[in-house]
Amino acid sequence: MNILKEQGGLTLEHRENDVDRYYNDTLPPPPYVVPKTNSKSIVSLVLGILSVTIPYVGIVIGIVAIIFASLAFKEIRVRMEQGKGLAIAGLVCGIIGTAIYVLLILLVLLFNFAISSSEIYST
Repeated sequence: MNILKEQGGLTLEHRENDVDRYYNDTLPPPPYVVPKTNSKSIVSLVLGILSVTIPYVGIVIGIVAIIFASLAFKEIRVRMEQGKGLAIAGLVCGIIGTAIYVLLILLVLLFNFAISSSEIYST
């Protein structure tokens, strides 16, 4: 329905729909959906903690935790998921676990080298 109004020599056209007066077609906003947590970040955290606590295989588990953390960072950025903090914690624990066991291996090798070289010179 068109209504023409004269104001100050200008003609303004105002369209008014009778249906809009009685029925408001606005929908409620969609419910808030919490983004899911990335599963690789959870795996990274668990493996990172295990790399610090499990002896002998901690170096291998730590390397796997570092790999899963880097994959989780990429997926979190692309898919807009949660779990960045878990991935960071898994990365840090994996690095610490790997570093501890690398240092232990180097100390054992250095100790064995020192013992073997002192036996050669002592005789």
